[in-house]
Amino acid sequence: MKIAVIGGGAAGIMASITAKRLNKDLQIDIFDANKSVGKKILASGNGRCNISNTEITSKNYLGEDPSFVDFALKEFDFKAFEKFCKSIGLLLDIKESSKVYPLSNEAKSVTKLLELALNTLDINILCEEFVKEIKKEDNKFSILSNDIWHKSYDKVLISSGLGAAPQLRSSEIGLNLAQNFNHTFNPTYPSLVGLCTVENFTKELAGVKKECKVSLYVNRNLEEQILGDVLFTSYGVSGFAILDISQRAVFALSNYMDVELRINFFPNINANDLANTISSLFKSADSLIDELVVDVLAGLIPNKLCKVLLDISKIDLNAKIKDINTKDIKKLAYNLNEFKLKIEDTQGFAHAEASGGGVRTVEIDNKTYESKLCSNLFFAGEVLDIVGNRGGFNLHFAWASGYLAGKSLAKP
Repeated sequence: MKIAVIGGGAAGIMASITAKRLNKDLQIDIFDANKSVGKKILASGNGRCNISNTEITSKNYLGEDPSFVDFALKEFDFKAFEKFCKSIGLLLDIKESSKVYPLSNEAKSVTKLLELALNTLDINILCEEFVKEIKKEDNKFSILSNDIWHKSYDKVLISSGLGAAPQLRSSEIGLNLAQNFNHTFNPTYPSLVGLCTVENFTKELAGVKKECKVSLYVNRNLEEQILGDVLFTSYGVSGFAILDISQRAVFALSNYMDVELRINFFPNINANDLANTISSLFKSADSLIDELVVDVLAGLIPNKLCKVLLDISKIDLNAKIKDINTKDIKKLAYNLNEFKLKIEDTQGFAHAEASGGGVRTVEIDNKTYESKLCSNLFFAGEVLDIVGNRGGFNLHFAWASGYLAGKSLAKP
């Protein structure tokens, strides 16, 4: 039996290894656009490869139907993944945060061992192959790649991902291939990505980084709150808290909703106590009475933030401590607790760690990952309308969905 796997990422590699281990008679060809397989694995976790997570549920995923992942997570949980890793010689480092990394702390070790497993199983890897079309005639599939037709495949797995990180030759070709078999897809959008703000003053704040509480408001309703690092940039905001909250923010943007972030620079201090803190700072020494407010505030917040804070609080930049009244102090405290930013866009797919949207899961069997519209056609990984939170969840879904697809590919 002859199998074609379109995309040599985590899902495609897992499916290939699983299938060949179960059925040694399979001939498997992996088509990948890069010079070697697993390029996005190499880029994950800043080169360290946040390979999985020990605490995973469907709550860690977004999509038209996040519960689609339940069966895969049950059949291929973390213990099953750990067992697979041991089978290829990969040891894991499990952090207290539940994030999982290779013990080597290097993504290269992951791809090296996966490639070794593929080669040991005599799985054919075709690199720098750009698949353009798939046809099915007389129950056999033909694949057009680099203007050459590869014929007589019994089964095909599309695991080509989506558009995140196009510099790694990512593309949405999988959606075009799916459409040829009457599949539909939900609009794609960048996920785990920096957010662009309407306000221009973020340029003045570029480089400011602080742990904050970030609240996401969609159409003026509170949607989510996250505590973590916020990094101001020339285009808007980034940092771990922003990447995490970007998933729901971008999903809302893609549906033309109003999106606003409210950043609390002092999440452990309420507005009244913060006002008292500011008041105490201003009264801490008689010698400060003739000093500029913007200079004295530097004892509380980053210097770049001082000027912006005065501006949005409508306090003169040249105001001195003696010019400030109780109302002004309350304004400062309020804006430090509710620093509002209107979100208009993202940094785009080039800077995104993952993609949302994709082939609609209602058209895919959640146990076999076979198309409900075309027999012997399978889908796995990011090409499906499932996207995970930051922390190893996207890679784990790729492994899990690839595992189930691989079991299906192995069957006569």
